[in-house]
Amino acid sequence: MATRTHTHERLPTPTTETPDRTWLVVVASLVAVAVAARFAHPTQAAWLRNLFIVFGSLLIEAMPFVALGALVSALIEVFVPASTFAKLATLPRAVQLPAAAMAGIAFPVCECGSVPVARRLARKGLAPAAAVTFMLAAPIVNPVVIASTFVAYRGRDSLWVMVIGRFTIGMLVAICVGWVIGARTPGELLRGASVDDEPDDHDEPRARRFFTHLTGDLIFMARFLIVGALIAATIQTFIPSSVVDHVATLPILSLLAMMALAFILSLCSESDAFVAASFTSFGPSAQLAFLVFGPMVDLKLGALYLGTYSKGFLRTVVIVVTAVTLVATLWVQVVWG
Repeated sequence: MATRTHTHERLPTPTTETPDRTWLVVVASLVAVAVAARFAHPTQAAWLRNLFIVFGSLLIEAMPFVALGALVSALIEVFVPASTFAKLATLPRAVQLPAAAMAGIAFPVCECGSVPVARRLARKGLAPAAAVTFMLAAPIVNPVVIASTFVAYRGRDSLWVMVIGRFTIGMLVAICVGWVIGARTPGELLRGASVDDEPDDHDEPRARRFFTHLTGDLIFMARFLIVGALIAATIQTFIPSSVVDHVATLPILSLLAMMALAFILSLCSESDAFVAASFTSFGPSAQLAFLVFGPMVDLKLGALYLGTYSKGFLRTVVIVVTAVTLVATLWVQVVWG
């Protein structure tokens, strides 16, 4: 009896990479702040105190959720085989997209971890549209992110608008992108894709792989949190409040401004609610635009999309996510004010 052998492509694991350039920015920024603190005259250092207060409070509040997100992501990567999602492929196509989006609740992964998971699912036979829907929804609808959003907005009148709005709009945007992807095959959507069974077993012991993924994910997400918190603190310290307040009052520009900021900051979804909540001049609709857009489209995800998916995918995602997020948050702006 003849046996078939397959050459399996090892999927990239973005969450374990630590680009030197990002660390250089982090270290250089912190050194610059430390030098300024050392030589600034006490009477002239009010701005520095404010910078440290905002920066430190964001880190203290968000870091536990970053650690929890890294823990959950590592557990899923090591102990949950991709075949767990196989039942999605048996559902009617019209049901696959909502089911794939809801699967993010049971299988929470960060936005960077969701990219290789989605690729693996598409290569195993799941409809690419459903795989992409899961990839975009999981970083927003998962329990860790819901909890972090609740904690970031606790005590505010907009608490449930932010929690329920983020979940609902995130699901809607993810499903819309999947619908636009349509019936594309893995070969049409993925770079170097072949629908093949990829073994879930690995040579390394599970405990070692778990701690490798845990530390890699934690370092990957923490450095973006540090950069994002520093940029947010800098914006709130140095940009005149009159400028921020003026932009925040413009119906459409405020939404686009917060989406652009989310793209630049490249925060992980476990911590971005704390940064969004710190921009108190902007209303709930603009903060929702930040919280929905960022986990789907940002600088680091753009690089991952370009390396994982075929030409035109990034453009499609940017256009659909921007359009649907803008329309949905405009409705929130009209209803909530």
